[in-house]
Amino acid sequence: MPIVTIQQFPRDLEQKRELAARITAAFVDVYDADPASVQVFFNEVDGEDWAKGGVMGCDVQP
Repeated sequence: MPIVTIQQFPRDLEQKRELAARITAAFVDVYDADPASVQVFFNEVDGEDWAKGGVMGCDVQP
């Protein structure tokens, strides 16, 4: 049973649906996995909950 965990900034539900479908298709194609066995977990992280190079994500200027 493949399990994929994705950590990312919050995304639109439609984007997550598309990504989950593509990841599942990849496991089916490469591992010949049963699509029902592929699990995808999305962990969405707010900018106040991560830092890079000592700078909080919410403080990064785009």
